[in-house]
Amino acid sequence: MGQSASTAAGAQNQSHRGKSRSTAAISPMKESESSDDVTDGSIDDDGAYDYTSNIPDECLACIFQCLSSGDRKRCSLVCRRWLQIEGQSRHRLSLNALADLADVATSIFSRFDAVTKLALKCDRRSVSIGDEALALISFRCRNLTRLKLRSCREITDSGMEAFVKNCKGLKKLSCGSCNFGSKGMNAVLDNCPSLEELSVKRLRGITDAGAAEPIGPGVAGASLRVICLKELYNGQCFGPLIIGSKNLKTLKLFRCSGDWDKLLEMVAEQVSGLVEVHLERLQVSDTGLAAISNCSHLEILHLVKTPECTNIGLKNVAEHCKLLRKLHIDGWKTNRISDDGLLAVAKHCPNLQELVLIGVNPTRTSLEKLATNCVNLERLALCGSETVGDPELSCIAAKCTALKKLCIKSCPVSDQGMEALASGCPNLIKVKVKKCRLVTTEGADWLRASRGSIAVNLDTTELENPDGAASDGGAPEVGQENRQLGGQDGSGSIASSSNGRSTSFKARLGLITGRNLVACTFRRWSSFGGNSRNN
Repeated sequence: MGQSASTAAGAQNQSHRGKSRSTAAISPMKESESSDDVTDGSIDDDGAYDYTSNIPDECLACIFQCLSSGDRKRCSLVCRRWLQIEGQSRHRLSLNALADLADVATSIFSRFDAVTKLALKCDRRSVSIGDEALALISFRCRNLTRLKLRSCREITDSGMEAFVKNCKGLKKLSCGSCNFGSKGMNAVLDNCPSLEELSVKRLRGITDAGAAEPIGPGVAGASLRVICLKELYNGQCFGPLIIGSKNLKTLKLFRCSGDWDKLLEMVAEQVSGLVEVHLERLQVSDTGLAAISNCSHLEILHLVKTPECTNIGLKNVAEHCKLLRKLHIDGWKTNRISDDGLLAVAKHCPNLQELVLIGVNPTRTSLEKLATNCVNLERLALCGSETVGDPELSCIAAKCTALKKLCIKSCPVSDQGMEALASGCPNLIKVKVKKCRLVTTEGADWLRASRGSIAVNLDTTELENPDGAASDGGAPEVGQENRQLGGQDGSGSIASSSNGRSTSFKARLGLITGRNLVACTFRRWSSFGGNSRNN
């Protein structure tokens, strides 16, 4: 009896000690305490030992970096030590760049004094920070390597000039809907010798062609690897920068006005190491493509809604750029790029791994040659192609032995084509079919049952434009497709459900908001090789 009582008492004491130890390990604050009242000692107010005090600062910082933003904020309130370490270990910061940020900038950057990547974003209807606040931030963040500015319309050339005096180690600059102009941009290029990537969208200070002075290259010309220009009214004032960037690897031009043929000719003469070129809704013709064909190291080419580009220009590229491994073409249903151009690609580009055709009408002739000669073709997307039916899909199934991911959208294929896939493409792992009205749920289920290793995503939803055409009568917006190809969630997966409920909802939402969701995509194509081997 006595022994039993003693054992029970011992167990109760052991349980109490275990409870105290567990509580101390978390070391929460009482509601009446603030972070300033918590000491950094290893014994808390209840006399229990704080085991977290044994964790080195470096290890604690690594733990914080694995947490979500919300969890990091909550952890920073536990004690003064955690508050300090969390702030010193935060290298990436995104702030709402309203005008009143200037009032608290000093205190914010006193805590986060190790920030190297900073994003300042303002709502378009609000007043953003100005030159004084940007100069103050640059004084506090001298180690910045990346800066993103969005809708900071109060920042002028003077503000950018003051900023780069303190942040000369900048490696990446991205600015959109800002009001500074050529002087501010030249200040960056003249003071940042390590700048590697520049992205400019809707820079309002260069809209006046007469007043805008040429931009670049400055000291950054030797280090720049990536230049991306979007929606610029007078984007050709960046010509000296592009031509002067001798080590440029990636050039992306989206919806920039003016004739670009002549500039592309000068670029090809001066910049021979281009690996990746994106041209979207640009005034460029076969002359420009002939210039690009002089870049023999070219591996990635995107031609999106460039109606003056024809089979002749594509042949030039194919014959001279034999290292081509990614080709995206949105023909805008003009039929100016067809079998002739694709046959040249099949003949001269054996390294092709990824082919996306939107609004292009390839036939079995070109598809068979591509499958036969491009033995490394792993990713194929055919969208809005009137000539791609069951015979063409059967050809793909029989010939594309290396194919891993296939996307078909708005093409006249049926369940018979799905049956062909079941017995072909031995390496196929993902299939996405959207708005192909002759493909049924039963056909997709049969393919899934026959090839359990294939993830099948079927969406048969018919929207207002069942043929897959955009609201303006053209092909679907490839800008939307490229965003899906690059992916945002990093999952790299295609859902295996065939009910299409989630995809249908997204499609309806996209229609309401005026965006054309192109579903012929593979959600993480960027993981298959990135934008460039050099990035």
